[in-house]
Amino acid sequence: MITDGAAFAFWVLAVGTCLAALSVVLLRNIFHAALLLVLTFTGVAGIYIVLSADFLAGVQLLIYAGAISILIIFAVMLTRRPVMTGGFSRFSISAAIVAVTLVIALIWVTVGLTDWSISSESPIQPTTAPLANALFDRTNGWVLPFEVASIVLLAAMIGAIAIVKDK
Repeated sequence: MITDGAAFAFWVLAVGTCLAALSVVLLRNIFHAALLLVLTFTGVAGIYIVLSADFLAGVQLLIYAGAISILIIFAVMLTRRPVMTGGFSRFSISAAIVAVTLVIALIWVTVGLTDWSISSESPIQPTTAPLANALFDRTNGWVLPFEVASIVLLAAMIGAIAIVKDK
């Protein structure tokens, strides 16, 4: 059963995530858009936490807010033009019509056609403990050393970009 606090947290995260995603699309500075994309991915992870999907939240943070966002920020840093040029293209109106149609269809399917009844037979089990055991277990936990190695490689890549960019 969702409490009032969880419902409030869900709506705050949902509105914040939607605003961040809208800002990603509308901002002209591509570096700021990439940073807001990190905020969008983090907001989605927060929504997963509110919905008791701990494992999905962890994966969202590790893969999307971590790896994919860093990849995008590196791509932005390596380009010389951080501000997008040009205005609307000739497909802007048709793209807006397709986007609005898809949003209306998604809302209709979500609200009108989906049965949201919750079964009381299978209570939600937290997945945090098995995830923590997989990360930090000494006998078969190789995920933590892998993540530490990725942080060292990330530091090396940032250093290499800083050295090359000055030249």
